[in-house]
Amino acid sequence: MELCLGTVQFGMDYGIRKHKQPTADDAIKILDFATQHGISNIDTAAAYGTAEDIVGEFLSKKTIERGKLFIISKVTPNILDGIQSKDYKKKINECLLKSLKRLHTDYLDSYIFHSSRYAFDEKKLEALYEIKKEGRIRHCGISVYYPEEAKICMESPYVDFIQLPSSLFDQRMLKSGIFELADQNKSIQIHSRSAFIQGLLLMNAREVPDYLKSAIPLINKMEVICKAYNISKVKLAMLFVKQFSAVSHLVFGVHNIEQLKEDIDIFSQETPNDILAEIATSFDSIPAEIVVPSLWVKE
Repeated sequence: MELCLGTVQFGMDYGIRKHKQPTADDAIKILDFATQHGISNIDTAAAYGTAEDIVGEFLSKKTIERGKLFIISKVTPNILDGIQSKDYKKKINECLLKSLKRLHTDYLDSYIFHSSRYAFDEKKLEALYEIKKEGRIRHCGISVYYPEEAKICMESPYVDFIQLPSSLFDQRMLKSGIFELADQNKSIQIHSRSAFIQGLLLMNAREVPDYLKSAIPLINKMEVICKAYNISKVKLAMLFVKQFSAVSHLVFGVHNIEQLKEDIDIFSQETPNDILAEIATSFDSIPAEIVVPSLWVKE
């Protein structure tokens, strides 16, 4: 497994704590450091504020050859709602051309839907696949949230790339057999995101907002386990996902170079899978309302 640098933090204030986005100069320095230290995959999206512009400015500096990078972006969310199927390709192409312009590149290594419910609409998936065949994108697929979405995409002839959530707290994909299916279907590339669930796993009990107070016992339990095994929360969160052979890349985000250096170092380390499996049993049945940010009810 390799790392993929997520860029949502570069385009907007992000996470439970709403960390302020870094300056454009600082974000470009992060991208430069990452790509000079072995991270070739960069994940962005039209919906991530100014993130595509930041990545585009980085690419325009040409500190690394474009061909050595794997750039992923996403179709504007809900863009095909209310559109007739005959116009799907045209609408997607409009979004694609805007992203290519912002990114200062003439192709994307992967272009995926940002609306997970499109997983159930074969005509939408087919339209994106047809654009792939025209050459401006090399892989196509979808960013999903639920196992049933991932499963139907695994069975689709029009999908060769899936981004999905997986973390110590969010084991739905593992328990639903999605990783097992992916191991059997080598034609589909799987990227895992949300290892920290927007920072929830890294909080202490006092920091957890009221709308997520049901997560406090889990946070407390994680702190006890980390102390018992002498392992940091960041290390446990990253290495839990790293163990899955079905996942080619772990998508992660940072706010500064120091955090990036720490994450790169941690990801290079190992923890025996039997220890990770033992720890995982403490968090294997957590409700979606806690681990899926779109379901958080903020009062």
